Amino acid sequence: MIEIAPLAPADRADWEMLARGYKAFYNDPLPDEDYVRTWQLLMAGDKVHGLGARIDGRTVGITHYLFHPHIWKGEVCYLQDLFTAPEVRGKGVARALIAAVAEAARTRGASACYWLTKEDNRAARALYDKVARFKGFLRYDYPF
Repeated sequence: MIEIAPLAPADRADWEMLARGYKAFYNDPLPDEDYVRTWQLLMAGDKVHGLGARIDGRTVGITHYLFHPHIWKGEVCYLQDLFTAPEVRGKGVARALIAAVAEAARTRGASACYWLTKEDNRAARALYDKVARFKGFLRYDYPF
């Protein structure tokens, strides 16, 4: 059975392992201090939020999300990161995390919940195409 709950201090080691796996998947490694800072933000819980998926007491998936204003829709929810341990993929963990973020968004009164993924992330997109609608947008990042 998959249990979804807010990340808690006891999840720190499992969270970091999964967060590092997420950043490695996207070839975007970070220095150690960024993991410390991000964990502190998650534990504060006022700007960004984190959920963990647990199976048999072990955290096997994580998601981070935040709320922000939208010029046309009021407040919306951005599911920023989603990652599951390789050994539990295909077992409903990511789907359960997405559903929990969507429920948090509904509870807060957000008008939408959305996320991004890489175009070539076929495994994730197979799930996303089942639970959400692809609206054809592409992302561009301005260099700084």
